[in-house]
Amino acid sequence: VLSSPCFEAASSPPARSCRRLLAAMYASSPMDHAESIYRIIPPKPVPLIKPPMHRSIHDPKKPPTGSTFHQKGTTHPIISNLEGAHPEKPIGDLSARTMGSAPGTARSVPTSYLKSKGQKVPTLADVKRTSPDVLRPTSLSARHKPPVPSKHDTPIHNLVSSKNFVVANAVETILSTPRKPVPTGKDYLRKDDYGKVPKYLNHIKKDIQDEFDYIQQLQQQQQDATKSWAEPLDELERLQLIEGLKGRWEQLNTCYQATTHLTKLDTVGKIRRKEKYEAELQQIERDIERLNRKNIIVDPMY
Repeated sequence: VLSSPCFEAASSPPARSCRRLLAAMYASSPMDHAESIYRIIPPKPVPLIKPPMHRSIHDPKKPPTGSTFHQKGTTHPIISNLEGAHPEKPIGDLSARTMGSAPGTARSVPTSYLKSKGQKVPTLADVKRTSPDVLRPTSLSARHKPPVPSKHDTPIHNLVSSKNFVVANAVETILSTPRKPVPTGKDYLRKDDYGKVPKYLNHIKKDIQDEFDYIQQLQQQQQDATKSWAEPLDELERLQLIEGLKGRWEQLNTCYQATTHLTKLDTVGKIRRKEKYEAELQQIERDIERLNRKNIIVDPMY
């Protein structure tokens, strides 16, 4: 490589192209671990473009939907905020229901410490001498004992009574009437409301009577409404109904008599047809019998 003609003229264009060729060859060789003059100047670092920080469109302080944090020790159900409509937590954070106090809360303040030459606490003698009003109580409690007599209060001496207390007590005891026993229990017979109906029972009886009157009123209204519709059947209309039923009975009887020659009912249709004619004839006969009665009342509600 050193004897290559590319190194003969370093300033010529062929020399520059040769250098580029050698640099590319040495750089692309995987076994090249030696130093190279083309590696002295490091390549320019490619700046990494940092993408913009992702910011959610949702409110970070909004409570989660379907949370199970409000299930024990609260009045909320097992799952809260199912719809996600709460703008804030249904139950605020409590200071005593955490995983512990925040770090540093129990740390003492460096500036407040016990100093050796701080403010001196005055003694009791100094307080009595300088400001005795501080030791005076704001309110005095009531006295339960009489005051002690002074030395100038002289008692009365030489007072002697001629009364015989033993005899006097005996006479008073003999002449006294026996005491009536004091009632210890409550006398329920001397109450003001003894033997009277309680007020709440009167209220209950009044409510029951009002309800009974209301039910009777409804029944009376229903009876009045049904009575107004009921009316006696007209004689002409009754005769027309009887004539119509008799004509219908003749028509059904003609059809029924046409099937009486059939001695063998071998099909289901023949059996049902015969049963149908018999049932209709019996029903028409019962209706004619009812219309032959007197004082027939017709109710169009039925």
